[in-house]
Amino acid sequence: MSASPLRPTALMTLEEALAQILSRATPIADIETVATESAVGRVLAHDLVAALDVPGFDNSQMDGYAVRCADVAAAAGQPLPVAQRIAAGQFGASLAPGTVARIFTGAPIPAGADAVVMQEDATAAEPARAEDAASGPYGWVRFADLPRPGQWVRRRGEDVAAGKVIVPAGTRLSPAHLGLAASVGVAQLAVVRRLRVALVTTGNELIQPGQCPPEELPPGAIYNSNRYFLEPLLRRLGCEVSVLPPVPDTRPATQAALLGAAASHDVIITTGGVSVGEADHVKPVVQALGALDSWQVAIKPGKPFAHGWIDRRNVAAEGRCHVLGLPGNPVSSFVTFILLARPFLLRLGGAAVAPTLPQTLPLTAQFEWPRPDKRREFLRVRLNAGGELELYPNQNSSVLTSVAWADGLVDNPPGRAIARGDTVRYLPLSALLE
Repeated sequence: MSASPLRPTALMTLEEALAQILSRATPIADIETVATESAVGRVLAHDLVAALDVPGFDNSQMDGYAVRCADVAAAAGQPLPVAQRIAAGQFGASLAPGTVARIFTGAPIPAGADAVVMQEDATAAEPARAEDAASGPYGWVRFADLPRPGQWVRRRGEDVAAGKVIVPAGTRLSPAHLGLAASVGVAQLAVVRRLRVALVTTGNELIQPGQCPPEELPPGAIYNSNRYFLEPLLRRLGCEVSVLPPVPDTRPATQAALLGAAASHDVIITTGGVSVGEADHVKPVVQALGALDSWQVAIKPGKPFAHGWIDRRNVAAEGRCHVLGLPGNPVSSFVTFILLARPFLLRLGGAAVAPTLPQTLPLTAQFEWPRPDKRREFLRVRLNAGGELELYPNQNSSVLTSVAWADGLVDNPPGRAIARGDTVRYLPLSALLE
């Protein structure tokens, strides 16, 4: 990776920045085995291949009657004897010609049957001749309509075919994936180990909540809010997170903190001090210990972003520790995290990540935005009861209330004014936070 920073005047598009950051995310190779029931949110290390068909036999989708369609047609609405009863977990006998079988959901289809009539479409009846009553030990039944072959029958292998990949490597496992793994008898899964991420905050002005009450806050001091949304965002991604104590604004303290974190973490995330030309100790320390690129991304909020690495040979270890530098303003930090840091961390952790944003939705703006920025904007909005978008009135990058209030972002192209009633591109936060 080049250690040369971009010129302050060079703005890259979000797509260029995303492509670059993903190209630097070589997935970690460490794999561990976990119980299937504990694997939600983990990244599958190897393709999961089915060892059997699911279902393993033709079975009924409904409570009803297993029939031969030809027999129902021949009966022409006359009652047919119910010769057997088949519950789930039982295999019945072959269906004798001219008879039907009472069957329940999940029960195997008896040989000879080619359809199921659900019980709501059947009517209990008496045999046409009293002497035939014994041939229907479970009663007699009449069908008003002719069934179609295959009706309400789940075919063997319809869900899963033996030998097929049912979950590809790189998938972040959802509860549904775990159920699918269990359906083919898999009790343990090989997953990529969790990323180890260190959160580093620097700045003499930062005070931890609880350190002193608001009325005693020193002049110029602010509470450290960024840590309190970045840490849960990282844990949502399945990362193991270490929050380092605030680092004093000196170069020796900054170097000691970053070296200590680099020795035992895959990634260090810092906030603030990544704007080109800003006086900050993180940038020169990382450049001295490895490399750091400061990017200017053509988005608002969140223009400054940095990526680099620390060479672990500085701490008598192997490899590199990535460094991500987020802006200090909380909304900028939040937006750059979800747009750039999140996909980088997912790919580094082995997940399959496309170099694109999630699909936006075309929705109607119930607001005006008459003075757009020359950069691409991500406006904090939320859906109203009518399915249209409202805008938070203060879009300043320091106003974290806008993020807490919003349920999505409007992805607004550079220089585009928005009038009430215009169609805009809505990006749900749920798609960026899952």
